[in-house]
Amino acid sequence: MQEFYKKALYAFMLIVLADALLAIVLVDRSYLSQQLPLAQEAGDAGALRWRVGVTAKQWYPPMVQVDAKARDKLRFDLNLPAADPDPNASADLLASDGKGRPLQADLSMYNTISFVAKCAPANSLMFIVSNFDEHVSQRGNYLTYPPATTYFSCNEAGVPVTLDLTRLTIPPWWFDAVHRDLSRQDYLLDRVERMVFGATPQSPRGVPARVEISWITLRGRDYRYLDWLAGLVTAGWIAFGVWFFRGHARAMLASVDTQLKKDLPLVAYRQLTLEPYRDKEKAAVLKFIATNYTNPELDLEGVVAATGTNRTKVNDVLKSELGMTFTSYLNKLRLTEAARLLTEKNETTVAEIAYSVGYANVSYFNKLFKEEYGCTPKAFRTLADQQPPPADPVQETAAP
Repeated sequence: MQEFYKKALYAFMLIVLADALLAIVLVDRSYLSQQLPLAQEAGDAGALRWRVGVTAKQWYPPMVQVDAKARDKLRFDLNLPAADPDPNASADLLASDGKGRPLQADLSMYNTISFVAKCAPANSLMFIVSNFDEHVSQRGNYLTYPPATTYFSCNEAGVPVTLDLTRLTIPPWWFDAVHRDLSRQDYLLDRVERMVFGATPQSPRGVPARVEISWITLRGRDYRYLDWLAGLVTAGWIAFGVWFFRGHARAMLASVDTQLKKDLPLVAYRQLTLEPYRDKEKAAVLKFIATNYTNPELDLEGVVAATGTNRTKVNDVLKSELGMTFTSYLNKLRLTEAARLLTEKNETTVAEIAYSVGYANVSYFNKLFKEEYGCTPKAFRTLADQQPPPADPVQETAAP
């Protein structure tokens, strides 16, 4: 059994280590982070890029001028007229492939967008996500796309901004424009075509303003990795549990078989003690114990009184012959006989067997038996029943 428990401990430690490594890898993979690739960067023609566009009224000089030389950031100038209280002016990121053809980006696994916003002078800008809604949207007409909106501020030093993509709001004017129920405030991010960085009513007017948006990064969680982690961990522990209980049963069966074989010489020796010994005192002690061990009242004083010897002689005999004390030998005899009865008499209860071998207390018998054989008497009987019957000896028939 000790060998099996060592193997089980090693297997347990191996599974814990494997689960820890698996958790580190899959949990890390579940955190999504993608920096938006701009269309100017080289790449696969079919891959998603973000092309820079402009939304503004016709005005001279132009309200929005994008810096085409900025390859890793969105940089644009605002020139808002003082007379226009609410201009529609913005720099846009349009989803497209490497050849500039429009695409729809699935951003449903991302829940935040972060960037560094630098403005001169300080400014308040809006951020809009335009997601195609098949019920009301007309392809390419962004006024029919639900404008999920929020706002952020920026200054000359640069402000790190993180926006929650799940908590954007759609302005009431859009519901009036497309004749949609105002209560339907939900929106999706599975078919995004445009992201907008635009002016607000609080943006500076009548003066030139510069805006720079850099390090635009989408972040989110892919919970499928956590589902895989839970499934793999559960499957691993179920497999370990099945292996452990089956292996434990096999190891216990082997242990019982070994213990039974180990006790056979003791049974044979007990029978020999019934035969005459040249040392009469030794013979008397061994014979008395061998014939009276089932008596629950048997103790060392009773052996001394019945054999006419003394305590020292009894202990010396048992020590020299068996290497045991009186109590150890008595329990060994009783438990060995109990094990034999458990394997041979299935109809006899455990309590009856305990009483028959000299134990008046069944609980005490169960405790001693488990210490000796590593399992309860009931489990011992079950395991013994699983052992294959011994092969019948081959009988040779004499020739006529």
